Amino acid sequence: MLWFYEAFFPVVWIVFLVYWQIVWARTGDSKTVQRNEPVASRLVRALTFVIVIILLSTNWVPLHWLYRQLWPVGLWSFWIGAAVTVAGLLFAVWARVHLGSNWSRLVTIKQGHELITTGPYALVRHPIYTGILTGFLGTAIALSEVRGFVAFVLVFAVLWAKFRMEEQWMRSQFGGTYAAYAQKTAALVPYLF
Repeated sequence: MLWFYEAFFPVVWIVFLVYWQIVWARTGDSKTVQRNEPVASRLVRALTFVIVIILLSTNWVPLHWLYRQLWPVGLWSFWIGAAVTVAGLLFAVWARVHLGSNWSRLVTIKQGHELITTGPYALVRHPIYTGILTGFLGTAIALSEVRGFVAFVLVFAVLWAKFRMEEQWMRSQFGGTYAAYAQKTAALVPYLF
């Protein structure tokens, strides 16, 4: 049964990433892109995710403080972390599906770009980020080590930069309509932030 606990999070994340790739390959960028984010932004994000994967999947990073236990590892932390991770990733999937052809893996403005404010977008303006961050938070809870929260903070930082760019572009594209939506809908945490 130990194999289940060791394999659960890698399997959940791999299934999520494979699904994400399949959906992207199937739909691609189905609308013509008018404006794309800079290459440097994409490279920083990709490098950060490589660092996060290394942090979460290995024990050979020579910084011993990363492996400090924050609380005892046990069934409660595993199952709370598992539930939070799965809920977060399912929320991200729901948001991705709901966004349809307006979705892109990069920050873009497309021809015929629509402002989606229903489904998960009625709860938060950036539900894919909310879901992914929740997934990393759940993984950190289950891992119960400093490195899990370092990974969470790194992901938060790169998604925050992407979020800020998206916000600027959406405000320039949709003007007052987006401003009104932003005023009544939280950015990442429903009803709070």
